[in-house]
Amino acid sequence: MTTETGRAAAETQIRKVIDDWLNALRTKDADRVVSFQAADHTHFSLAPPLMSQRPDAKSLQAWFDTWKGPIGHEIRDLKIVAGEDTAFTTSLVRMSGTKNDGEKPDLWFRGTLGFRKVAGAWKIVHEHESVPFYMDGSFKAAVDLKP
Repeated sequence: MTTETGRAAAETQIRKVIDDWLNALRTKDADRVVSFQAADHTHFSLAPPLMSQRPDAKSLQAWFDTWKGPIGHEIRDLKIVAGEDTAFTTSLVRMSGTKNDGEKPDLWFRGTLGFRKVAGAWKIVHEHESVPFYMDGSFKAAVDLKP
């Protein structure tokens, strides 16, 4: 397999993993979400703390249960850089939906995923989500930005 062919195959496989992972997030299937993560998964989430390790399905399900219906996840401007056994992606991500208390979050944020091939399958080893902040002294998160 040529390097170009191998890279194209890896990108196709990673897109499939991302699509399946997003579907699990949208449908709030915690066990399935966790199945895409490597055992040594690290997460820099929008929510505190600054860094967390792979969540267990039970705690992830508890967060999913705070949402009424599906959670909207849309990815835009996905870029994939893949090698033989490691890869990363960057994108803009929109999360939307209705919380049980009636709140309707709808925000865009930046997303980076790191992948490693584990036993022949691409696994997410690193997730990083962030929003910029206003540098006007308020330090307010800029959750009103749209691409």
